[in-house]
Amino acid sequence: MTFMPSGAPAGSKTWKPGDARWIDQDRETVVRRYDRLASLITLFEWLLFVPPGFRRQAAQALHVQPGAHVMEIGCGTGRNLPYLRDAVGPQGRVYGVDISAGMLERAQTLRDRNRWDNVELIKTDAVDYQPPQPLDGVMFGLSYNTIPHHLAVLRHAWDLLRPGCSLVIMDAKLPPGLGGKLVLPFVMWLMKKTMLGNPLIRPWDDLARLTDKFEMQELMFGSYYICRGIKS
Repeated sequence: MTFMPSGAPAGSKTWKPGDARWIDQDRETVVRRYDRLASLITLFEWLLFVPPGFRRQAAQALHVQPGAHVMEIGCGTGRNLPYLRDAVGPQGRVYGVDISAGMLERAQTLRDRNRWDNVELIKTDAVDYQPPQPLDGVMFGLSYNTIPHHLAVLRHAWDLLRPGCSLVIMDAKLPPGLGGKLVLPFVMWLMKKTMLGNPLIRPWDDLARLTDKFEMQELMFGSYYICRGIKS
């Protein structure tokens, strides 16, 4: 993973709460939307050209050792669980947190089918979740932009980390330059109709403000990214 500066690309504007271009939905609306979308996540991943190996790369970016305890915020249908479990090994533990029962039902089916007895799935708002011990890694798996109170969740997750451990955010973003400006109206429409992911926020900036140990990798011509912060 290579370091990239977290400043705004030329011509971009930083989103602020109250920006008329995007209105955050309440928690119940988000839950209902994702309960309905649970069966379509694989299709969306294909339609949105999620890069091959993206999920594995993000899990590996945590740099955890076998036996570690890690949490995924917004674990959804469990598509990152195999890679997180590989990272911590059979002696480690993975906590998957999500607010959608429909998404977690599919993650539970995946877990039970593979007999992953070290994967725990929790239906709750991540800002309220307290794991049984400090964590060796936290990952937002294609979820940060969908969380209306993302800053509060990020700070809470950061507090749960042991010193020296990593928080990773993996997600899509607007490509840089003119291309991003051109696709923004379509992306805004698509997200409002489907995933409710705010394309105007800048998660990498939010994470970089918490630490001077920050790095970021872009994929698919800047349309996807993995960023990592290490807690001092």
